[in-house]
Order: sequence, then structure tokens, then C-alpha cells
Amino acid sequence: MFIRNSLMAGAIALASVSSLAVAAYAADEVTITIWSLDKPEQPALNLAREFDEKEPGIKVEYRLIQFDDVVSEAMRAFSTGQAPDIIAIDNPEHALFASRGAFLDLTDKIAASSVIKKENYFPGPLNSVTWDEKLFGVPKATNTIALYYNADMFKEKGLDPDKPPQTWDELLDAARKLTDPAKNVYGLAFSAKASEEGTFQFLPWAQMAGGGYEKINSDGPVKALEAWKTLMAEKLASPDSLTRGQWDSTGTFNSGNAAMAISGPWELNRMSEEAKFDWRVALLPVPEAGAERSSAMGDFNWAIFSSTKHPKEAFKALEYFASQDDKMFANYGQLPARSDITLPATGNDKKDAGLKVFQEQLKYAKARGPHPQWPKISKAIQDAIQAALTGQMSPKDALDQAAEKINAVLG
Repeated sequence: MFIRNSLMAGAIALASVSSLAVAAYAADEVTITIWSLDKPEQPALNLAREFDEKEPGIKVEYRLIQFDDVVSEAMRAFSTGQAPDIIAIDNPEHALFASRGAFLDLTDKIAASSVIKKENYFPGPLNSVTWDEKLFGVPKATNTIALYYNADMFKEKGLDPDKPPQTWDELLDAARKLTDPAKNVYGLAFSAKASEEGTFQFLPWAQMAGGGYEKINSDGPVKALEAWKTLMAEKLASPDSLTRGQWDSTGTFNSGNAAMAISGPWELNRMSEEAKFDWRVALLPVPEAGAERSSAMGDFNWAIFSSTKHPKEAFKALEYFASQDDKMFANYGQLPARSDITLPATGNDKKDAGLKVFQEQLKYAKARGPHPQWPKISKAIQDAIQAALTGQMSPKDALDQAAEKINAVLG
């Protein structure tokens, strides 16, 4: 029974079950603990409950933890010998634990598994659980970002709604034509917030231009930040793009106050309910035709702590969770991290078309890092974005400064 309560006092044992058998069963029963941020309407709690009911010899105890407490509580619990068996961890934090020996090496277990096959996963999610060429977890779910656009506004401004921007120049050109101050309409909505969300949105631009966090001040990322600077300087995007997260910035698009928005599949349901226009989704524009594609990659991974006393049972739980990946979107609205799963039609044509784009974009999505000091690396990028977009520094100088900070972290 899931998070079992004591049996009612005075309950009468069935005559066919001896007290010795009951005692033996209790002695054989294994308890595994799971920590996750997932609330009752999200996957982890429900999957844990299902696994508990499916496996009579395994009792599952589930603990809901808060996002801001995950790293500190989990690392403290591991260092004091009180870590759970399983945890759901944000993918950029995975390398921190794996590099310190806190997570169990699952390479051999996955190789021998008939359920979890690493070749079934998109490269980005798989890379996020990899450290030192070994697998220290299993992707739980995933997400990415793409370009939403208002097809009605495209038509009004003489743009072909069947040909969304393919390159950065085309994106800027479209944003200029679509921006309409008289109607309080901006060409593009995106998040440049001084948080992980800002890094999440900017890093794909740097990567598509041949850079990345290791080469954040190379010509490509500088060109990317210059494009962002143009968006802000020409007021093609709202000034509060510097302070708003992705959810709020996309709300500007939903309300009809932005013609395009860079956001993720988590918006599909809200878009379907709120947007009163013909909205569509396209792949992120690239620096120039034929350039390498990239995109951000989010969501959580499963991991087993190396201190577990029940590695066999814990991995069995991960196998069950992975076996339910085909229900991840239908039941919880989250994209499975696997390329071998075909999402069922929702009956909403716009939503289904958008899902196909996001699954295509996932082919190019890259993990942040992986690196044990990712928060410090991300902070350097966030600071550069803010400095450049607020006019404190040129994009080149801002990214040079970020590179110095990142190189210090990388040693």
C-alpha cells in the first residue's frame, strides 16, 4: 500500500494466513523512498503510487520537496547518510551530484535492461544524465523552446503565414514589420530575465552560431547578443523582457500584444484556451540558412543515490517509470524524453501541429552543461545579457567578461 497506514487495531487475521507467514512477508518487504517536486497532478507521485501497488514486496514512501530546497537538502541528506533512494533532479543539477559520487552509476544496469534503452532517448536528455562517459540517471521528461507566431498578424502586415522566419535576419525583419506601437503590439516576446530562464533562452542562439558556454565570447555568441540588443534598442520587444520569465512574456503573445514569442510546449494548453487568433509554431530561426540548429532543454531526470541499500528495487522502480513514458503527455502534459514514442493525437489541430514542431526541435536540444558548477556558469551568462541589453556594456565586452568568469570556473 502506498505510504502505508497501520492496520485498524483489532483487525482479525484471515484464518488461512499464519502469523509466521505474515512476519516473514513483513521481513522481506523493502521500503524505498522517493523525493520529487511533483504535485498530485504531476507524474512522480502517481507513478510512485502505481509502482507501490504493482509490487507487493516493495513499499514506496514519497516526499514532496520545494524547488529552492532540492540541491541543499539532497546534498545534506547524502552527506549525513539520510538520502532517499530515488530523486527527481533538475537536469542542469545532475552533474553536480554525479561528479561527487552521490548518484549510482547505472551504466551496466541500463545496458542489461529490457525496458530502458539509451538509444531511445533524444541526445540532449541522455547527455544530461551522462558524466565521465557513464550514465548516472534516466531522463524523466523533457521540454524545449520554439517560435510561436500569430498568423493573422502576419497576413495583416503582408507576411506569408506559411513561411515563418527561418533566419535571424528574417526574424528581425518580421519583428520590425509586425511591431505596431499604435496598437501596443511588439514584434517578439521572449525572456532575458536575470535568472536561469534568461540563460535557457539565450544559450541556443550562442550554440547555433558555433559557440556555447565554453566559447561564450566567440564571434557567433556576440552576434547573437547583438541581435537581442537590436530587438530591445528598436523596441521590437517589450522593455520588461529584462524582468519577466517565459510564462509572463508568452502571456503578452496570448493577449495579442506580441506577434511572435519564443517559448515551450508547456504553453500549448494555455494557448489553446486563451489565444483568440490563428497561432502556429515553427522551429527556432538559425543565424543563416544551413546553419546548425540548437534549442534549450528542460525538465527533470531520475537518479538513484549511491548510498541506497536497495539498488535492485530502486532500479526496478525506474524501469516501471520508463515503461509509462508513452502516457507522459496524455496523462500529464509533459513530453517524453524519447524519440521512439509517437504522441497520440489530441483532437486539437493547432496543438497537434505544435507538438510535431516541438518533437522535431527536441532533436537539436542540448543540455545545459553538463557541468558540476553550472549555476556559476549560468550566472556569468545572465550578467552578460543584462549588461548588454541595459547599455552598461557592449555585447562583446559583456561576453568577454562572462568568458573570464566561466574560464575561472572551468579552471
